[in-house]
Amino acid sequence: MSDLVEHAKRELALVREDPEIIEATLRIVDEFSKIGHSGASAHFHAAMIDDLLRFKNLSPLTSDPSEWVEVGHGLWQNARNSEAFSTDGGVTYYLLSERKRHRWPRSGWTKPMHTSEPSRTTPEGD
Repeated sequence: MSDLVEHAKRELALVREDPEIIEATLRIVDEFSKIGHSGASAHFHAAMIDDLLRFKNLSPLTSDPSEWVEVGHGLWQNARNSEAFSTDGGVTYYLLSERKRHRWPRSGWTKPMHTSEPSRTTPEGD
């Protein structure tokens, strides 16, 4: 058993997690440990896996229409990141996770806007 699996086993026992959760988690940690990462690559890979498990996008959102689904009259949701919403078809967007930090939609407060990358399916400038 790898040092990483032993560490995970100890830590999970300390928080008295459900046995089924412990077993599933140890299987994942065991598979991860078999890759043989260095310290730096393990950190990078773990962060990428964390983002994927949270349904986050790994590359910038784009204005590609196939990335945006109209969920209401004039409101689009991103297919790659479900917390991203747009009122202009994906040209700009806001993230629901920023709502509490910026206290919108209270009057006088504005949603932080992000600009999508140009669509990858059409040449820039079209």
